Amino acid sequence: MTAKKKKSGVLVTGICGRLGLQLVRVLHRTERVIGIDRRKGSMLPLDVVHHDIDIRRRKARDIFRKAKVRAVVHLGVMHDPRQPSAERHSWNVDGFNSILQFIRAYNIPKLVLLSTGAVYGPNPDNPQFISEDYTLMGGARDPELRDLIEVDMLGQSYFWRNPECETVILRPTQIVGTVRNGVMEYARMPRSPMALGFDPMIQLVHEQDVVRALMLALEPGISGIFNIASKGQMPLSRVLQDLGRDPIHLPSRMLRGALRLSHQLKTIGFHEAQVDYIMYTCMLDTSRTERKLGFTPEHDIHSCIREARHCISEEP
Repeated sequence: MTAKKKKSGVLVTGICGRLGLQLVRVLHRTERVIGIDRRKGSMLPLDVVHHDIDIRRRKARDIFRKAKVRAVVHLGVMHDPRQPSAERHSWNVDGFNSILQFIRAYNIPKLVLLSTGAVYGPNPDNPQFISEDYTLMGGARDPELRDLIEVDMLGQSYFWRNPECETVILRPTQIVGTVRNGVMEYARMPRSPMALGFDPMIQLVHEQDVVRALMLALEPGISGIFNIASKGQMPLSRVLQDLGRDPIHLPSRMLRGALRLSHQLKTIGFHEAQVDYIMYTCMLDTSRTERKLGFTPEHDIHSCIREARHCISEEP
């Protein structure tokens, strides 16, 4: 073990998720890694310390107190729309509030929060590219995003009130890869629906580039809010064509009704509130990210589509 590993530690919440596992496989090579996730960690590297507890429980405070942590990476945000809204809100908002209390109590100098570009929300009035200071409107039509917006705003408030802590908020656009999220659920549909008369421009980001952005965010001296996206944009119809999908065109009202029923039956993960993403643009301006974070993606949108297609084809 290197001297650096002995001196410092990075605590990662949500460490057993697909993105958490990818981050840790890179991070543990240079850092001592402590993970908190109530899921089991059978696929974690052997030198990673994993605590399978709920971040909201009192025992979590002892981990922060004893671990000698130099940074916290918060990936433990619940996105699953199938979970009851009260539990999802408690997990996301109460859990993150607990983390902020621990960071302040034990003078941890760095916080990295993985938020989402979805907090801006798709809207016909959006500018072509949305900068980090744009209003967070994602909850206007999608109530399941409201607690994620609240988490993002808690992170912003902590940033301004506690300048001694370097706080970084990353807002990636739609992530593709092994992750389970709305865009990958949509890509898995054999006849991906399109709203009749709509063909918005789409941005994607490769999960490996998100990991690279997280690693850069951990560097000393970095703080602020940063949009993350791959290079290039493409109309939705072309994305589906490159995925090998034959879309079905439906009036938006009919499409929302069909997805509402499918969601109630728990047959697909893409739900009614996400229809706006296949109707209106929500593309991110990444110029600040390139300038201040020093991040440029290694994957363009064509590479992202190839990765999505590969991941879907590898599934049983």
